[in-house]
Amino acid sequence: MILQLKPVLEVDTPKGRGHAEFLIDYGPEADLLWVVVMRDTGEIWTLRNADLRATANVSIGRKLAARTDR
Repeated sequence: MILQLKPVLEVDTPKGRGHAEFLIDYGPEADLLWVVVMRDTGEIWTLRNADLRATANVSIGRKLAARTDR
């Protein structure tokens, strides 16, 4: 299944900050995949769910979480 995100979701990735445009779900035995357009370079990457973090959003009270895997 491919889901187009409207509105897009701003995310932090190992490649920098970007906008998640699509979510790809191959089923219960596969990672979710996110299609992300990188903000600085315009590159388009497909990244695993574990590689993304939602950015901080003070309007809804979401604070920036520290990544423990790096």
